[in-house]
Amino acid sequence: MNVPANVLVVGGAGYIGSHACKAIAARGDVPICFDNLSAGHCELVKWGPLVVGDLGDSASLARVFRDFRIDAVMHFAAHAYVGESVTDPAKYYRNNVAGTITLLDCMRKAGVGLIVFSSTCATYGIPDSVPITEGHPQRPINPYGWSKLMVEQILKDYQQAYGLRHAVLRYFNAAGADADCETGEWHNPETHLIPLVLDSAMGRRPRVAIFGTNYPTPDGTCVRDYIHVTDLADAHILAVEQLQQGVDSLVVNLGNGRGFSVREIIASAERVTGLSVPATIAPRRAGDPPALVGDARKARELLGWRPRFESIDAIVGSAWAWQQLMPAIEPKGAI
Repeated sequence: MNVPANVLVVGGAGYIGSHACKAIAARGDVPICFDNLSAGHCELVKWGPLVVGDLGDSASLARVFRDFRIDAVMHFAAHAYVGESVTDPAKYYRNNVAGTITLLDCMRKAGVGLIVFSSTCATYGIPDSVPITEGHPQRPINPYGWSKLMVEQILKDYQQAYGLRHAVLRYFNAAGADADCETGEWHNPETHLIPLVLDSAMGRRPRVAIFGTNYPTPDGTCVRDYIHVTDLADAHILAVEQLQQGVDSLVVNLGNGRGFSVREIIASAERVTGLSVPATIAPRRAGDPPALVGDARKARELLGWRPRFESIDAIVGSAWAWQQLMPAIEPKGAI
């Protein structure tokens, strides 16, 4: 009988990390959640033990590797507000870069050689063309994107020097929620478009802002590639399996391969909810590309990954089911 693997999920109390924990448990393995609860929620840790600790605390991390037989690591713990990264870059480089080095060094000391890293399409910056392939030049335009690109380079160097193998997964726009409504999107402040649109439909906020209507897109609003969070979690499982089977390190995009505009998201929310979404037109935001759409063919080829939630109404519908439960959840463990 196979012994279940222990997967350390750093940032496992957050949005994507909690979905990954559920997927790990469904595989028959044990997710060990390590989170400082600064942005995550203990209520979302349902499939394995929670160890409260900070990514920059080498003693806390070393204790986890001592107390559990860790077979692989999934790393989600990052500050991820683009605007904040511009006004407080030290916070982003300290956590996202220095904290990751602390994690990698603890892995080395414990003899753990496999990591799946949560990267981002923000490493590409403003694209020359879409859809964006993994070979597109990486030119971040904010400290958040730079912090992720720095870690990608660190992982390459650690592989060459220490043999640590990695899977770098560059997400596009994570969206939606677990089909069983056991976990979902829960940010404070909320900056993602779909929950903001749904909040506006429910009357929790007066209206949603549309930042720019004169982009060179079919309806003048920004176009983004939305990928269901459960599909992201599936990709992490496939990446761990590939690494466990001895394949070389890999870098892949995770996206649906098509984009939806802000107006299309609003229209989808109105179809799904049966409610109107009040909206206001606002000026463009500096640095917003007209379109960000990923080419995920490499993930399909290397991982055998296929998104299960390609319809935007299915993605928005899952978010709507979760959003309606949110008032019943008290943030007891959140900071």
